[in-house]
Amino acid sequence: PSIDVIFTLRESLKPNKNYIFYCQSCGDIVVKDRKLLRVLPLPSENWSDLVEEWCCHPDPFARSTLHPQHGDCFVGDTFVLMNSGNESHKSKENTRVICKRCKTMLGETVSSGTIKYYVTEVIIQPAEESFSPTPRSQFVQSMVAQCLLELSSAKSTFRFAIKGDNGKTYILIWLLNSDTLLVESLGSSSSHTDFTLFGDILTPSSGPLGTWNAVKVLYQPCIQCRNKELADAWENDMGVHPLKFPSETCLELLLILGLSTTSLPPSLRCMNSFQVRNSFS
Repeated sequence: PSIDVIFTLRESLKPNKNYIFYCQSCGDIVVKDRKLLRVLPLPSENWSDLVEEWCCHPDPFARSTLHPQHGDCFVGDTFVLMNSGNESHKSKENTRVICKRCKTMLGETVSSGTIKYYVTEVIIQPAEESFSPTPRSQFVQSMVAQCLLELSSAKSTFRFAIKGDNGKTYILIWLLNSDTLLVESLGSSSSHTDFTLFGDILTPSSGPLGTWNAVKVLYQPCIQCRNKELADAWENDMGVHPLKFPSETCLELLLILGLSTTSLPPSLRCMNSFQVRNSFS
């Protein structure tokens, strides 16, 4: 996918322009030709947890909620908030928003007039551009990597807890570096054949060698009560930033991480108690 669209979502959304929201999985139109009058960044999801440290009096924001008006788009770490407008949805709070065609979860209704769309589930493009399909695992990797890079740069945060919409922690991720360049001979692409599970074909830039920009991470899976003590410790650590995605996407991400780990030589698959993920392409 276009680097400008995937890697700079906050900057690519401009006020007074028309956009179309597509389901990333099947390409169905979710929001048709919506003109964004204002595009505003939201504070981090856990900002309210820090208010007690900032204020010497009761939380002044306790009764205040941010609801986008018509034409507003509020951009969070892993989602955008939109006024529901004419889009059909259920008014019950915290109801999952499902793609009508492929039944993938795209987001959730957070109030009767506000919908949260996760950035891993929708592609947002200017109305004048045509939609082109993007391989699923490449898209998930790109969006998650961008979240890690933006937050690590802005907040000097390098540890992340990947949580599902059900509140459960699925993965603990520790960002090692963001300037890795992968170089691979076209004759030895066995590690990438694993990604055919998602229908992905990774195309090299040019020449006899394939090259990809990447970040390197350590991770710990937390499903089925694995690493519960570590997950609990990270939960109470202010240096760990939570990132929320649909639970199904968290499982997809865990599978992508596992496939990357198995592509490494056995001696390079672990660092201390963490597993090594070769890259987010």
